Amino acid sequence: MIVNNAAIADMDSVQQAEPSRGMPVQRTDFQREVYCILGLPFDALTLVQSEQRVLAAAAARQRCFFSTPNLNFLVAARTDAPFRDSVLRSDLSLADGMPIIWIARALGVPLTERVAGSTLFERLRERRRDGSPLRVYLFGGPDGVAAKAAERLNAEHGAMQCVGAHSPGFGTIAQLSPPEQIAAINASNADFLLVALGAQRGQAWIEYNLAALNTPVVSHLGAVVNFIAGSVKRAPPRWGALGLEWLWRIKEEPALWRRYYRDGVALLGLMAGKVLPGVFAARAARKRIARAPAPEVELQRQGDQVRLVLRGEWHAGALAPLRAACEQLAAQGGDVVLDMAQVDGLDSATLGLLLVLLGHQSIAGHGLRIAAISPAARKAIGLGCADYLLQPLARVH
Repeated sequence: MIVNNAAIADMDSVQQAEPSRGMPVQRTDFQREVYCILGLPFDALTLVQSEQRVLAAAAARQRCFFSTPNLNFLVAARTDAPFRDSVLRSDLSLADGMPIIWIARALGVPLTERVAGSTLFERLRERRRDGSPLRVYLFGGPDGVAAKAAERLNAEHGAMQCVGAHSPGFGTIAQLSPPEQIAAINASNADFLLVALGAQRGQAWIEYNLAALNTPVVSHLGAVVNFIAGSVKRAPPRWGALGLEWLWRIKEEPALWRRYYRDGVALLGLMAGKVLPGVFAARAARKRIARAPAPEVELQRQGDQVRLVLRGEWHAGALAPLRAACEQLAAQGGDVVLDMAQVDGLDSATLGLLLVLLGHQSIAGHGLRIAAISPAARKAIGLGCADYLLQPLARVH
């Protein structure tokens, strides 16, 4: 890695800004093994690793906002930018859907295991209790369902304790976020805030209130409250492993068929237009990588912004210099200008890291734009459904 400006500070000497309320902002983890699949980032974590990450965050009282994108997320995020951005700004993004795992395998992306939000919650609920139980606050669900779920959890006297439950009804995000409700969640001293408002509304509610919340672990896990309360039955594990959980969900909630039909049609289009061409592109990239020299990254300080110059063939095995550059950019702060005019290729891991950088810049209120791009880089971004990288992220004043 080439660094042209000594004024770029060492990451360890600079603290990220903290919000005026709630928990301190955690450093962006640029060491995450994250991959871009059809426009969203996914962490290559197993169910056990995800459980350990959540428990560690709860024990340390460190923020962990995790999202669990499934096929519906992928489809909705293509037209709903705030919804997509909520995933980019998450601390973890877990693949909750077998179609995502199948697509990853086809593309050669090492996502080996589906990590369903409901399964992760059940592991936390059923684990062996060591010391104090995990304190959970349930927010959302149909009227009375959260209260029933809380009653069931507390009747188990197990590894999880419900310290609050509220079904807010209907309204705008602001109407569902009165100060007294946020104060009640904070006063509960919960370790884990489970939100259940529907995927897009749930993610939006979390983003709207995250800075004011003291709860370390926060996630939208829509159907989990219904599963706990018993108002909806979970699919048997075998159905989920075969990718047929959607059929079970339609049996339990017939109104869902429209959503699954729309998502299925959209998936066929993505398979034909993005995934199959991506498979051939990935094969060609592997041949280039085998004979390509190590790629290069250069940081150039230009006033109050930094130009990040990438050259060569970028792939998962060569990302260490780019990770270090991203950490330096985050430590220094300011706007980022990407120069990819000399890029010969970008794989899913490189795109995933760039999405993490985009999410960081968004949280920090700084800009990011691509000033120059090669045809190869543009093609890779298009096949990865990450075309929004080509749109400048405006600086937030």
